[in-house]
Amino acid sequence: MKQKRKNNLLPIRIIGDKVLSSKAEPVEKITNEIKDFVNDLIYTMYERDGVGLAAPQVGKSLRIFVVDTTWTETGKKNPIVCINPKFLEMTGSATHEEGCLSIPDIYVEVKRPSSVLFEATNLKGKKFRLEADNDLLARALQHEYDHLDGILFVDRASKFRLIPVNKKIKTLMNRTDENGINIQN
Repeated sequence: MKQKRKNNLLPIRIIGDKVLSSKAEPVEKITNEIKDFVNDLIYTMYERDGVGLAAPQVGKSLRIFVVDTTWTETGKKNPIVCINPKFLEMTGSATHEEGCLSIPDIYVEVKRPSSVLFEATNLKGKKFRLEADNDLLARALQHEYDHLDGILFVDRASKFRLIPVNKKIKTLMNRTDENGINIQN
């Protein structure tokens, strides 16, 4: 009988870390190693009180992210695993405040499409589509997808909105070591 594997809490990479500004690689095959990694990603998202977490945020350059935008209100955990995702359609416009585990304690309003049609592969290797209209899920899908392309939410914010937080961002970025790594303490 196979013993259940204990999930690992993964270290969060912080703005300034080179993996956060790089385009992630597609997942070629869903192996047991990928499944274990995704379970660690989900565990870390919940332990850090996130509603989404992308592989680059924990130092892996893979096109994978997880989201669960309702668990903090309902108490029920229902993570959505997205492997090699892509947007099929984006419409509308909405501006809302965003934050990110990789940019701790910084929140800025960002304008994004309000409705999306999205396609990804789940852990069983099956493609699925998801439609999200005018809600946190549409925003979370876009936010996490951006991580796969090396884009942070502050890259999408207006320069005007960043003025109050620029000093904090620079302080976080200055913690990056000579190898381009910046891990949360």
